[in-house]
Amino acid sequence: MYQLSDFKKGLKILVEGEPFTVTDFQHVKPGKGNQFTRCKARNLITGQNREWTFKQGEKFGVPDISTQEMQFLYKDESGYAFMNQTNYEQITLNDEDVGDSKNFLLENLEVVIVFYNGKAIGVDVPNAVNLKVTKTDPNFKGNTVTGATKPATLETGYVVHVPMHISEGDVLRVDTRTGEYVERVNK
Repeated sequence: MYQLSDFKKGLKILVEGEPFTVTDFQHVKPGKGNQFTRCKARNLITGQNREWTFKQGEKFGVPDISTQEMQFLYKDESGYAFMNQTNYEQITLNDEDVGDSKNFLLENLEVVIVFYNGKAIGVDVPNAVNLKVTKTDPNFKGNTVTGATKPATLETGYVVHVPMHISEGDVLRVDTRTGEYVERVNK
């Protein structure tokens, strides 16, 4: 059982019988009255964000969550295929289970699959991935405004805003947590 004093970002708890991961929290000690904690959490099954106010002394269950390192193989009409590197067991996840991680999946990428009660419910990709630019507008002379950006389509189909000097064929590092451009890896 977890208590409010155990809260930290990324902690996985059971609330109302469903698994959540804590995304933000704040312990509040008012001048009058009892302490309480404001908490923002994301449902691990549906992906919805919720907010609660918990009173001091409340306890939370520990969800039956496990993780397994796997390799992304391919995507086809049946879904996204992943393989366990040790026993070569394969699983297929649908768009809903993969979520926003699909924007960063490349063949042979090592990922972590999250299981709840033995069922795969999500994919954790590395914090940053390198993706090739497949389409972007050319840079025009005179576009030197500080902070100017343009859209660039990456090899996964994801569109990210990049500085004006980026061109097609460049490999970019993208932060998978925010979905933003970090740096150009090569020319």
